Amino acid sequence: MNIISLTLWTLEHNCYYVYTVLIVFFIGFTVVHKNRLEANLNRTAATKKKLARKWNSGRERDFPDDDDPDHLVPAIPEDTPHVPYKPPQRTDEEILRRSREYYELMAQRRTVRAFSPEPIPDEVLNNIIKTAGTSPSGAHTEPWTFVVVQDQSVKEAIRTIVEEEEELNYTQRMSRQWVTDLKPFATKHIKPYLSEAPALLLVFRQTHSWRADGKKKMHYYSEVSVAIAAGILLAAIQYCGLVALTSTPLNCNARLRELLSRPVNERLELLLPVGRPHQNATVPDLSRKTLSEIMVKI
Repeated sequence: MNIISLTLWTLEHNCYYVYTVLIVFFIGFTVVHKNRLEANLNRTAATKKKLARKWNSGRERDFPDDDDPDHLVPAIPEDTPHVPYKPPQRTDEEILRRSREYYELMAQRRTVRAFSPEPIPDEVLNNIIKTAGTSPSGAHTEPWTFVVVQDQSVKEAIRTIVEEEEELNYTQRMSRQWVTDLKPFATKHIKPYLSEAPALLLVFRQTHSWRADGKKKMHYYSEVSVAIAAGILLAAIQYCGLVALTSTPLNCNARLRELLSRPVNERLELLLPVGRPHQNATVPDLSRKTLSEIMVKI
């Protein structure tokens, strides 16, 4: 009897056992495969959730306790009254004149890296910050904190931190193209203006805050809100006759936040030395894009 005949004879006389074994094997395979598939799906879901918490923390997609009725209260009182809004009415000629004057003023704005040590009156700084605080924000959550540093020792400490991190940025973290693009501006990791300017304005973004009952208060579109506030801040600095340097210190957030005793829900977005320009200050002879390059009319 050859192997084929033996196999057929075995199947014919033991079909019940063979079928039983096949069924058990099939069920076992199905269960194992199902468990592995569920485990993979659970791991994938957990990974996505972890990444969402990491990258979207404090953003409008992160709604803690969204199903908790006690949490669902407005960011400002629901019965906030609406009052008439009647700004000054201006003629077309006046609107045109004011728009032209404002453009001409803002067109003079330049980033300056050499500052006079002459101090800035406190009331001027207060008014600049109050002006930035008029910025719109998502659900009126006002997700910003402006830290004004005038103490010389603190400015020196900030400079030390920034220069240490910037040296690493220029030599290791930033791409060669990035460093090359900065060469026309004669900028490097040494930042003397951080200790020479009479004031440093640090703009922090609050990713979230807390309600009076201790629950988390969401800040919607916090990045956009703070960016708008920073633009208004720069305009206010220019309008009152001062100058600034817009810097975004790379990898300095944690150390500067600790130095300035800021809470963990705040992230540094901008560091602005502010003051009068030094008498020997220079700026690159740049040109800006024309109106046709930046505007599309439909």
